[in-house]
Amino acid sequence: MNTISIRSSLLVGAAFAGTAALSPAMAQSKVDDSGTGDIIVTAQRIEQRLQDVPISITVFNQDQLTKRNIAVAADLAAYTPSLSINQRYGPEKSAFNIRGFNQDASTAPTVGLYFAEVVGVRAQGGTTSGNSVPAGAFTDLQNVQVLKGPQGTLFGRNTTGGAILLTPKKPGDNLEGYVQGTYGNYDEKRVEAAINIPLADTFKVRLSIDRNKRDGYMKNLAANAAGNRVGPDAYNDLDYFYGRISLVADLTPDLENYTIFHYSKSTTNGYASRIVGCATPTSPISPLNINVGTAGYSGTRDLQATSCLVQLARQNTRGDSLYDIETSNANPFLDITQWQVINTTTWKASDHITIKNIASYGEFQERANFDLGSANFVVNGRDVGATLTGQVGVTGFNLRRISPQLPNVVAPNGTAYGRIVLDTAGDNSANAAQGSFTEELQIQGSWEKLNFVMGGYLEFARPTGFSAGRTGIFLNCTRPQNLACTNPLLFGSISESSTKLNFDNHGVFSQATYNFTDQLALTGGIRYTFDKIVGLTNGTRAGFSANATTGPLFADPVSGVNIARACTDSLRHNRVGPNADPKVIANPPAADRSVCTTTLTNKSSKPTWVIDLDFKPTPDLLFYAKYARGYRQGGLNFTNPGVERWNPEKTDNFEVGAKATFRGAVSGYLNLAGFYNKISNQQVFAGLVADAVNAALGVAGGNAVINAGKSRIYGAEVDASATFFESLRFDLGYTYLDTKITAGGTAAVRGDGSELGQLIVGSPFDRIIPTSIVGSPFSNTPKHRLTVTANYTLPLDESIGKISFGATWVHTSSSVNDYSVPAFVNGIPVGFTPANDLVNLNLDWKGIAGSTVDAAFFVTNLTKERYTVANGGGWNSAGVAEILLNQPRFYGVRLRYNFGQ
Repeated sequence: MNTISIRSSLLVGAAFAGTAALSPAMAQSKVDDSGTGDIIVTAQRIEQRLQDVPISITVFNQDQLTKRNIAVAADLAAYTPSLSINQRYGPEKSAFNIRGFNQDASTAPTVGLYFAEVVGVRAQGGTTSGNSVPAGAFTDLQNVQVLKGPQGTLFGRNTTGGAILLTPKKPGDNLEGYVQGTYGNYDEKRVEAAINIPLADTFKVRLSIDRNKRDGYMKNLAANAAGNRVGPDAYNDLDYFYGRISLVADLTPDLENYTIFHYSKSTTNGYASRIVGCATPTSPISPLNINVGTAGYSGTRDLQATSCLVQLARQNTRGDSLYDIETSNANPFLDITQWQVINTTTWKASDHITIKNIASYGEFQERANFDLGSANFVVNGRDVGATLTGQVGVTGFNLRRISPQLPNVVAPNGTAYGRIVLDTAGDNSANAAQGSFTEELQIQGSWEKLNFVMGGYLEFARPTGFSAGRTGIFLNCTRPQNLACTNPLLFGSISESSTKLNFDNHGVFSQATYNFTDQLALTGGIRYTFDKIVGLTNGTRAGFSANATTGPLFADPVSGVNIARACTDSLRHNRVGPNADPKVIANPPAADRSVCTTTLTNKSSKPTWVIDLDFKPTPDLLFYAKYARGYRQGGLNFTNPGVERWNPEKTDNFEVGAKATFRGAVSGYLNLAGFYNKISNQQVFAGLVADAVNAALGVAGGNAVINAGKSRIYGAEVDASATFFESLRFDLGYTYLDTKITAGGTAAVRGDGSELGQLIVGSPFDRIIPTSIVGSPFSNTPKHRLTVTANYTLPLDESIGKISFGATWVHTSSSVNDYSVPAFVNGIPVGFTPANDLVNLNLDWKGIAGSTVDAAFFVTNLTKERYTVANGGGWNSAGVAEILLNQPRFYGVRLRYNFGQ
């Protein structure tokens, strides 16, 4: 049988046999008050106690989520020791890693996020986005599960680190509900409500809403030359609406139909970073070269680094805090809209066979306008000369430092300019726009000694329009979208991105557990996945004057402004000069951007598997050992012509664990896991340097994703809970993580015979430099993470109510967040996140004086701990050190009214 026939047979089998390849485990009951861990989960597609599942899992019920003030997915990481996040572009766009498996921009996730058994809507914009759950999805949940380690058999590719599963509350038999209001500092106002309505014995409805708004904590002090404030007062705000409707129809005693529709709209000012340092000729790392024409000199880095000094001096003179910033963008916004409909039909065909079908469709849209590097820059030069207006003897920045093709004139000191401002491409366009359809059909079987799940999975993600944007580069723009820009430095331009990406993911799988005895069981599972990405781009660069690669000026149809255009893909378009490749298109794009169209495809197919042996000497003690293979799909990014594609990476995971439950005066559980991972063909970033010919034509260097890495990860996890005398409960989580890059590739020159040297043959780049550092740990992977929560319930009469005090301490050891920038600048951590300790408090009074009203007071980050969570990444390219900070102290009160049964 040939390869095509094999694939066709597998896919046909998927359509008839069914699957749950990417669908998550669902917890069916909340954490019990006894603390024994008697939570029913279906992590292996059959109902089991948490303590019987050979997977390291952390579970939070809705009460625990509320006490911890978890509103968006990024908040979850503070309380889950194995879970870390990269929030370079803000918490709404966080990338997650479990056990050190990182996701960088443009690459596929390593952690799958699921809601009601369906993966988050896929999207790929200019920055990390999509593949997540929407803002507000943490309201009215049954629980949240964090599954650690590769979940490739039951969940598919892109879960090499693990999976996060959100299970919403299902409509029930009773008329009940609640209304809850929160008011806190930074003028936080949040209202949550839910109502459960049993319209009939066989038809039930549940409605949930969440409206949350909070002012930003990064205060903007930017002003223009006239002293007038510019832009919003604050960034890193919160403003979303979330709604959900759930319907359960029992069509027959053995046939249930469960439908969920949920919608989220988040509208904020976006994130902002704080400038803490500027490169100078004496900087110990990557010092500023100010000598034009010498090796390593960059005019744009010289310009930005010296402008940075002016802003830094203003900040120091005012005595700004690290939460004070300056950014001159007048119209920032980050709008994310996401909706999804999920239908699950479950048929109990017999006492032994259950058939389940899960279908979904959802859409993701992101529209954004933000500074890639927050700044309020003016020229700060050292040259004396004439200006374009004829002034002579003016001190400023000579434009010949940027390019010898620019006029020999000086931009005067104090001239305002923007750095890199990303915007939409039009009023009806989006920076990311994608729709995702999924279909799963799974067969579950259960006998006395054998349990199994088998099936297949189909996913089709299609663009709902171009993911398009206009980015102003060294311009002063009211809106780059409308070309409402001035060009004070003469070399400013507009990058016009425009892509469409089609994702197909199909797979078949089977997993079974055989119980040899009541104490000994063996589980084996395998899955085969087919991935395909087809991408199209017609990206261009727009300028306000014609040059060698463009045609004459023309009127832009969006704004009416006269511009000239060149294709961004200079490898396949923009034929220039007598020695140019005759196969490359010569026509300038002008208004017809189809001239610049490039279409590429990336396909892969890989198996994943798991083998697990369980031993249960008693019903409350489990030992397990397993080996699992996982893989993360390859990808496609049009940013770097000729180096746009990369292949899948794979991981081999070896894990042993033990789970113990104890009962009595002290009840609870203790779960231990030890693991070792090997990653090969690892996806890493590599810097690209344009050759002299292409650099003169405007091709900039960049970062490409390549397969040049090998790594190993090992560590241990502890998850424990103990309740004393039914009034004092302790929950503990701890992770020890040791990561190491064992191979990361060696810098290469085009055509030098090496694998990387061959990779860039035919591209406009003549050097490639992997950024991974062999022998170093991964970024964003602290070695130690400890979470301890204590909760004490006062021994009071029921007529008073139930009063409890809770406190959580989270300790995180130091880690590197970015190897491409200095660890410290001016004594402030930039590429380094120092060790930190968070203390959160909660006071709850449930059933006040026997009523149906609850009250609570909460504080997060009680001690005002302050630390770097990410950085702007602009030190080497711009000579600017900028950081993003953790959330400050938040506090507030909650009131809740419960009604019904």
